[in-house]
Amino acid sequence: VVTRDDVEESLKAVWQYVKDKEQLLKDLHSQIEETEQRLSVKQGERDYWLEYKNVGSKAQANRIMNLEKDIKEVKDNLHRATEYYRNALKAVKEENDRLVERHMELSKEQAPEKAVRYLDKSSHREIQENEWLKEEVKRYQKEVSDLKASIQLLEEENIGLVTKLIDGRLQNLRV
Repeated sequence: VVTRDDVEESLKAVWQYVKDKEQLLKDLHSQIEETEQRLSVKQGERDYWLEYKNVGSKAQANRIMNLEKDIKEVKDNLHRATEYYRNALKAVKEENDRLVERHMELSKEQAPEKAVRYLDKSSHREIQENEWLKEEVKRYQKEVSDLKASIQLLEEENIGLVTKLIDGRLQNLRV
């Protein structure tokens, strides 16, 4: 004997079972949709990478080669520029050294004149007298050298005359 309560409980159990199965079916459908979405995303990634493999990698390889060529050109230009500026710097240093040396020589030449301008009258007069004495010494040295030369000529002439005289006497003695 089955009572109404038993039937109702049995129907409730079946109804609950169907409801659970429907909920499970909804969950499975949502999981299937999520999986399909993930699959489509992964399919899109796969397509992207396949396209990259077939087309993009070649373009990237060409771009890498072009960039390497550009890097080489930049290095070569840097090397040439470095050499140019090194040579220019060397030339400028040599020019500066030459100009400094010339300036030093001019300064050395002008130093006594500048020093004389700032001396008092007595020191200035002593310097002028010293210059005059130097000129006089040069003149006397020239006269001395001229006199030595003339003395030497006279001595040679005297020796020649004495030699002639002695030769003449020797000839007179022989006669």
